[in-house]
Amino acid sequence: MKKSENREFRTARGYQILNQREGMLTSSMEDYLEMIYRACSSGGYSRVGKVSELLHVKPSSASKMIFKLADMGYIRYDRYEIIQLTEMGEKTGAALLNRHMIIEEFLQLIGSPNALEETELIEHSLSPSTVENLQSLIDYFKADPQAVDQFEKIKQKTVAL
Repeated sequence: MKKSENREFRTARGYQILNQREGMLTSSMEDYLEMIYRACSSGGYSRVGKVSELLHVKPSSASKMIFKLADMGYIRYDRYEIIQLTEMGEKTGAALLNRHMIIEEFLQLIGSPNALEETELIEHSLSPSTVENLQSLIDYFKADPQAVDQFEKIKQKTVAL
C-alpha cells in the first residue's frame, strides 16, 4: 500500500460541511435548483407547489429552500409564489441538469439496475472533471460498438466469478 501523501481524509459529511463553508451549494440545494431549472424550462417560471410536487416534499420545505436559493442569487421569488431563475441560476441549473444526464446515461450504459436512484445518490459528489471524463467514456462507447461488446463480455466474466 502506498504511503498517504499528506492527504486530509474526511467523512462524506465532513466534505459537505467544508464545501458549505466555501459557499458551495449543498446537495439539497442542487436538487432543488436542478428541478427548478427543469420546471422553468418549459414556461419560464414555476411555483412552489409544482416544485414540491416534483421533488415529493412538503410545500413548506420547498418554500424554505426557495428562500435560501433566492438569498444566494440563483432565483427570484415573489409574493405570488412565482419562481424565476436569475442568470446565475439558469447557468448553474443547466450545468446541474447536464451533470445529471451524463451520470444517468453512464449508469444505464454499464447496466445499473436503478440508474435514476443511483444518479441522485452520487451526482453531488463527482467533480466536473470526473463528469467530463464520464462523458468522454460514453462518447467512446458510442463511437465504437465493439468496445460495448467487449465490455459486456468482461462483465459476464466478472459476474461468473
